[in-house]
Amino acid sequence: MDHLRQLIREVPDFPKPGILFYDITTLLKDPAGLRGTIDALTGMYDGAGIDIVIGIEARGFIFAPAVAYAIGAGFVPVRKPKKLPAETIKFSYDLEYGSDTLEIHKDAITPGARVLIVDDLLATGGTAKAVTSLVEQLGGTVAGVCFVVELTFLGGRDKLSGYDVQSLLKYDS
Repeated sequence: MDHLRQLIREVPDFPKPGILFYDITTLLKDPAGLRGTIDALTGMYDGAGIDIVIGIEARGFIFAPAVAYAIGAGFVPVRKPKKLPAETIKFSYDLEYGSDTLEIHKDAITPGARVLIVDDLLATGGTAKAVTSLVEQLGGTVAGVCFVVELTFLGGRDKLSGYDVQSLLKYDS
């Protein structure tokens, strides 16, 4: 995975002083980097009997449909409020400085479906945990939660205890 790590641009002091931002746009624009990322994510769950791959708004939408296509699963978006046209269920959760809400169509997951959740980044884990709650409210089984990048020093994996959590690249600071 070192070849993928080298494609991620590190931007100091973004979005505020003291933060080191890991910018994946440089990985995405590299054809071999994008292909390698999708192949690695797919390889984690190919043959695992996944029915649905969920992408979390917004950058999860980049990876999840490609993974779903590659493993022969459907794709479901989880979005911010008022973006989905049909009946939804929602889950609100706390952030470090406020709260957020995510929604999924009420008919997106059939009971017993095996669901893979895909996103670009695992930081504090609140967003991913919210999505696991949505899946389980609809009767789905979370078969895995995977990320391109994990910021291990923020402890997000702890909020996902009990789930199969995978990440391609881990940053310790």
